[in-house]
Amino acid sequence: MKQTSVVDDVTRAAVELFASRGYANTSVQQVVEAAGVTKGALYHYFQSKDDLLFGIYERLLSLQTEHLNAIVERGEPTAETLRAVCVDVIETSVDHLLEGTVFFRSAHMLSAPRQQEVTRRRRAYHDTFAGLIEAGQAEGLYRTDVPVAVLVAHFFSDVHYLSHWYSPEGPEDKTVLANQLTDLFLVSISAASAGPAGSAPAVRPHATSAVEG
Repeated sequence: MKQTSVVDDVTRAAVELFASRGYANTSVQQVVEAAGVTKGALYHYFQSKDDLLFGIYERLLSLQTEHLNAIVERGEPTAETLRAVCVDVIETSVDHLLEGTVFFRSAHMLSAPRQQEVTRRRRAYHDTFAGLIEAGQAEGLYRTDVPVAVLVAHFFSDVHYLSHWYSPEGPEDKTVLANQLTDLFLVSISAASAGPAGSAPAVRPHATSAVEG
């Protein structure tokens, strides 16, 4: 059995079991039985169940980071770049809705080192996202009366809660949804949406301080 097959089979089985039974109530033995592999095969690629949960989210975050970097590297105008990034993160989150559901439900059960690694990886992504907003602020596109961290949190709160209300079987597909949520976000942060003249200027705390809870 090829490496990619083992990793994919184990990951798919773990996602389904963690979603239906809960992370804490699923054993490694149940995962290997559902995946049709041996414990030895699982432990060859994942050191522990903790490592498996981290791997589920890491694959999604790596995919989104790869897409983010590719979009930024195209060098398009700031507004087009931010829009493309927003649409992408929503579409990829819908594509991996079950993985996101499992992770955000169980992330607090990760070991401290893994939680720190997740925070570091998310912070790197959010810092790039925040940088796009700051570039747009410098160009007069986006409001400056609200801290950048709050604007970032505003967007990602919708993304993180997709599994609570969105169904792929519903009337709107992921592309329609991604464009709707992106439109709502971009309108809310546009310079035209800023508070009255004289509002306190934004003081930027760390870009992810509001989203790392």
